[in-house]
Amino acid sequence: MFEAFVLICATEAARTCREALLPGFEAPTRAACAAALAADPPAALPGPVAASRPACRPAGEALPFAEVAPGLFVHQGAVAEWERDNRGDIANLAFVVGTDSVAVIDAGSARWMGEAVWRAVRARTGLPVSHVILTHMHPDHALGAEVLAGAGARVIGAAGLGRALADRAESYLSRLEEAVGARAALGTAIPAIDHEVAGVETLDLGRRVLELRAWPAAHSPVDLTVLDRRTGILMAGDLVFDAHVPALDGALGGWQAATAELAAMDLAGVVPGHGAMLLDWPEGAAAQAAYLDVLARDTRAALDAGLRLGAAVEDVAAGQAKSWQLFDAFNARNATVAYTELEWE
Repeated sequence: MFEAFVLICATEAARTCREALLPGFEAPTRAACAAALAADPPAALPGPVAASRPACRPAGEALPFAEVAPGLFVHQGAVAEWERDNRGDIANLAFVVGTDSVAVIDAGSARWMGEAVWRAVRARTGLPVSHVILTHMHPDHALGAEVLAGAGARVIGAAGLGRALADRAESYLSRLEEAVGARAALGTAIPAIDHEVAGVETLDLGRRVLELRAWPAAHSPVDLTVLDRRTGILMAGDLVFDAHVPALDGALGGWQAATAELAAMDLAGVVPGHGAMLLDWPEGAAAQAAYLDVLARDTRAALDAGLRLGAAVEDVAAGQAKSWQLFDAFNARNATVAYTELEWE
């Protein structure tokens, strides 16, 4: 299989360059790929990059996905922070195949990941990718979506997602480049959101209905879950963590309530935002529920004792340290968010 690409560089004079996929021109031969390019020249890539003329070459890197249920594929990201070695591949991603089209759920940290998701879909089906559903605004889930949008997919998220991404755009992009390096970050852009879900909506991929639900502030201010009605499996995004310590960027009380509601749902399984590809349910909710309860209990105890924030964060939820990976990287921030929320109770 051959695909179209351009060589992109940070500036015309820069030495940092990489080959970037132009999705939608795949063909079994180089000549057929070139003919497709000539018939429908691609639009310019977004962002401040200098690009060569499009050309064709053998297909590049695809992300590995496993079929966890018929027509439902999951990629397992590393339980880690952004690093040069992982190039930002730290979140679980998914796609669902209907009879008419495909929906991708989260698209990774950077343009290269969106390209690799596209190739993974193309390796399994020629159906169009009609939608990219973003479960929240965090960059490890959202920043690969622009590639798929450029191929015609509509980008969907919870109400407020577009504003949340816009407000954080400069910070997200600069942090990405600093963490994974200029080459891995090259070409990454903040995706435009085509539709925002305020309550519950359905999306029909052709004999495959997905139920999209926006949640009150919990893990983040703009959480969205995706239920595959055919299999009963929920793509929870970061409303559910496994192995990776839960990271609080929304409302602790809201996340506790959402976790309890999710645990009460009759589900065949849950794809968490981090950790295992598929969790048994409701057993898979237990560790997160316990951590959030301890976080709330210890924070209230610190407030009752009159501890200042700096002293409180050293002790809050410390007993959970051995139960989670990346505890030292996230728990103090969780305690800070919890403290500032609960001190106003």
